[in-house]
This record gives sequence, structure tokens and C-alpha cells, in this order.
Amino acid sequence: MLYASIGDSFSSFFDAVGDFASNLAAVQWLSLLLAMAIFVAYLSLRARASFHILRAAYPDERFLFRHIWGAYLAGYGFNSVVPARGGDIVRLFLTRTSLPRSSYPAVGSSFFVEQIFDLCLAIPILIFAFSQGAFPKPPDFSSLPAFDLAFLASHPRFTLFLLTVLAIAALVGFALLSARVRAFWQRVRQGLTILRDRRRYFREVWLVQLAAWTLRFTAFWFLLDAFNVGGSVENVLLVLGVNAVAALVPFTPGGAGVQQALLVKVFAGSATGATVAAYSVGQQIAIGVTTFACGFAALVFIFRFRSFKEVIAAGRAATRAPAEPRAPA
Repeated sequence: MLYASIGDSFSSFFDAVGDFASNLAAVQWLSLLLAMAIFVAYLSLRARASFHILRAAYPDERFLFRHIWGAYLAGYGFNSVVPARGGDIVRLFLTRTSLPRSSYPAVGSSFFVEQIFDLCLAIPILIFAFSQGAFPKPPDFSSLPAFDLAFLASHPRFTLFLLTVLAIAALVGFALLSARVRAFWQRVRQGLTILRDRRRYFREVWLVQLAAWTLRFTAFWFLLDAFNVGGSVENVLLVLGVNAVAALVPFTPGGAGVQQALLVKVFAGSATGATVAAYSVGQQIAIGVTTFACGFAALVFIFRFRSFKEVIAAGRAATRAPAEPRAPA
């Protein structure tokens, strides 16, 4: 049963890739280019919110927005091509490099601040998506041709066990760090500094992320038009709901398999199967290629690294032998 599920997942994905290739002539390229330009602008605003969070945590430090922007784009681009959100590690190292007197716990906890807004929007979007009837209910995830999501949905006891183990491991890790390094919690709290000033958080983070979300909404509208599914408020909200579910199962680059399976199911009645399949793969490829290219450009021209592999090696070296971080150009 396990191998059959994996086989179905790969078969469905490659069928969708075939549909994408055969429908290239029908793609509205102007809409696609506009979508990608707007998506990069969305990421740039998200990076601006991150910059404000870090500026509150390190008010006496001087650092440039372009370094935080480059770290954000590099991390997002790496996540587009590797599973398990490895890009978050790349972003953590590059951001830490951009603030020489910063710490990994403070920088890491600053990333958590960004998730507050995401949670505020994800919950109502998911409620809307599940209420429309087109979105499959959680028990039906086991029948979707996405191995990771189907496996977890088909084995609820294992899923509960896995979540419990991860939660206990996190608690034990925090307890050990707290016991061995008292400064750890102070550094974590430092990354959350902006939350103590609610007006500043609302002005410099929440509103900036709201503007970014508006750009993201617009980008997906143009993507739906580009692949002839049709942009509408309902369709974009369903896509955002799919993205929220895919973010919970980060076992593939960008949640590709989960997104593709859910999109085909959600838009089954809105367009032909081939059109929906082409969109499900096409939008993933477009976002992946664009963000990877921007992230790689940031590595080369801002941080002077020649590859993501070099970044990972530098991060490991810094962990083994802490020294003055490599300064970005």
C-alpha cells in the first residue's frame, strides 16, 4: 500500500507536468510576468517587516535593508528547490552574518514574530476554503495523490505520535539550553522585542505584512489568469488555503506534491482537468524558478557566495569554530 501510494503520487505529478508542457502555447505570458514581478515585490515587503523586527531587537546596530532582503530572498529561493525548509537555515546564517553582534537565538525568534500575522490570516482563509465544498475535508486527504499528506492522513495514530515526539523533543531541547546557557532565553526575548511595543509592531510589521499579503493575493490572481483557470476572489482564497495546508507538510520543495494534488481537486469543476493540472505545476515552476534566481543573485552580488553549497559550508564552519562573521559586501 505504501509503495502504491508513492507510485500514484509520482504518476499524478508527471501527468500534470505533461499537461503543463502541452499547454505552454496557451499560457498568457504577460500575466505570468506580472505575477512574478508582483510576487518578488511581496517577498520584498516581507523582508522589510523582518528588517523592522531586527531593528527593534538591535537598536544600536547599523545594518542595511539590502542584506536582510538578500537573506530573505536566498532562504525563500532555497526552500523552492529543497525539502524540509532547508532555506530557513540559509536565511538564519545570512541574517546572522549581516548583524555581526547578533545571536542565532535572537535572529531565530525574530522569524517567529513574522508568523503571527500569517496565523491571523491562515485561520479565516482555511475556514473559508473548507466551507466552500470544493476543498477536501481532512479525512479525505488520505485519498489524494500526494504521498506525504496521504500517508499522514491515513495513519492518524502515527501522525499524533510524530507530533508528540517533536513537541517533547522541542521542550527537552529548550530545557537543556535553558539549564546550560542562561543567556539563551534573554537572546530569544531580544528577538521578540518589537512585540512589547504594540503600536510599533502594528505599524512597522503587521501593516507592512498586510500590504505584502495584498501583493501576494494579486500575484496569484494573475497566475490563475496566466494559466486560464480564471482569477477571482474565491479562486485566490482557495489557492491561499492550499498553500496554508502545504506549509504544514514541508517534505517536498515548496510543498509541491501537496499543492499539486489539492489544486487539481479544488478546481476540478472550474476548468478542464488538463488546464487545472497545467496550472498546478506551472505556478509552482514559475515561483520556484523566479525565487531561486533572485535568491541566487542575492548570494552572489550581496553576500559574495558562489553557491548555496558554499553558504551551508560557511554556516557549518561558523558553528564549529565561532569567529567574526563574514561581512557581506
